[in-house]
Amino acid sequence: MNIRLIIGNVVGVLVVFVLIAAGAYVYYQNENYIKTSDAVVSADMMPVVSTYSGVLTDWHVKTGSNVTNKDVVGTVSDGTKAVPVSTRMNGKIIKSDARKNELVQAGQVLAQEADLDHMYIIANIKEKDLKDLKVGQSVDINVDGDSGKTFSGTVDEIGYATTSVFSVLPQQSSTGSYTKVTQKVPVKISINQPSDKVLPGMNAEVKISL
Repeated sequence: MNIRLIIGNVVGVLVVFVLIAAGAYVYYQNENYIKTSDAVVSADMMPVVSTYSGVLTDWHVKTGSNVTNKDVVGTVSDGTKAVPVSTRMNGKIIKSDARKNELVQAGQVLAQEADLDHMYIIANIKEKDLKDLKVGQSVDINVDGDSGKTFSGTVDEIGYATTSVFSVLPQQSSTGSYTKVTQKVPVKISINQPSDKVLPGMNAEVKISL
């Protein structure tokens, strides 16, 4: 038998085997996991707000400061009255826009704090996959900011509406034509022991075990 024919047959068999193996792998993954890269790291946040108009006579936090609920972090005075500026949750100051001795207005956001001890993932899951999704399912999480690690997590909450419901301008058709678009539902996933490289707003990928 011609050696080229033998090599060709062997290569053909190997190609078929690889295709079968790849198909089996894809089938197994689809049957046992829900995956998406449409996910982001999130945390509960709260603004630090001035409740009074005047001069910020005192301001003693900066980006990175740890705070607890009702900590007094500054003082606003109009020359006759001094009003404290307080935090409203336990967390870390992730952005500070205030400067001592600047003029501020009532309702002005002076800083932003976040609970970095209890971060979570918001993953947008396709509507067709919701039938297999349950609270309590385990999740593998990869975060772009610390791509060398896989974190474990758990499905905590499944949204009650699609992301399109919350868009500023929901899609509407005035021409009578309609193009069906796959909708997605936000799912909250806890993340266990994230590293200090994991930060709110980072992109993530999740693999939910069914």
